[in-house]
Amino acid sequence: MPTFRVPGADLDVELSDEGGHPVVQLHGLTSSRHRDRLMDLDLGRGLSRTRLLRYDARGHGHSTGRTVPEDYRWPVLADDLLNLLDHWFPGEQVHGVGPSMGTGTLLHAAVRDPGRFAGLTLLVPPTAWRTRAAKADLYRNNARLIEEQGLDAFLGADLTAPRPPATVGTPETVPDVAEHLLPSLLRGAAMSDLPAPEAISAIKVPTTVLAWIDDPAHPVSTAEALVGLLPKATLEVAHTPADLARWPSILCEDVERHG
Repeated sequence: MPTFRVPGADLDVELSDEGGHPVVQLHGLTSSRHRDRLMDLDLGRGLSRTRLLRYDARGHGHSTGRTVPEDYRWPVLADDLLNLLDHWFPGEQVHGVGPSMGTGTLLHAAVRDPGRFAGLTLLVPPTAWRTRAAKADLYRNNARLIEEQGLDAFLGADLTAPRPPATVGTPETVPDVAEHLLPSLLRGAAMSDLPAPEAISAIKVPTTVLAWIDDPAHPVSTAEALVGLLPKATLEVAHTPADLARWPSILCEDVERHG
C-alpha cells in the first residue's frame, strides 16, 4: 500500500479506483481499515464505480505516529484529511464517510473547507459538547491505566462493557494501535470535541447521520443534535443487526444522490 507523509506521521493509504465519484472513508478511535471491516463499519465495501480512498489515521493500523497527544486532536486529523484529498482528488468535491472519530474529523474538515465535500455520511457520532467532559475524563483515566498497569488491564475493562444491540454478532476486537502510542491517542481524543454548533450549522452539504441505540460513547442525542444543526441532514437509527446491515446500501444511495 502507498504511504502519504504528513507532519509527524506516514499514513497508510489504499485507493480502489473504479472510476466515478471520489469517496473518502475514515475509521474510529483505536480502529483501522481492517478493524472497521470486522466491526461491520466498512460501508465502502458495498460501493462500485467510485474512486474510494481509505486510510489509517495517524497512529492507527499501519500508519505511524508519535507519542505526542496533540498530534491526535481532531483538527490535526482534519488537516491530514484535507492534505490527502488535495493529493488524491485535487480540485474535486468528495463524499466523506466515517464513524465516531471519523465523524469528528470530517466535520472539522468541512468547517474549514466547506466546498471540498459533495456530501457526508456520518456514523455513530461521538459524545460532544455537554456530554464530552465525562468521556474526556474516561480517556485520561484509561491512558493512565495503560501506562501504570499495561494494555491487558485496559482491555479487561473495555471488553466487559455492554455492546449496542445493533452490533450483536460482530466479533470482539481489540485496538489496532501500538501499545506505546495508545495513551497519546486517548489524551488527544480527550482534547477533542466536535466543532462549535454555530460552525456546524454553516455546513450546507447533504448529510445522512447514522446512529445506533444504547451506546454511551456514541449517544443518539449527539446524532439528533447534529441533524437539528445541519441544514440538509437526515437521521437513521439502528436498533438491530438487520438495521446495521442496511448501512452500506444507505451509503451507496448517498454517493449516487450527492455525486
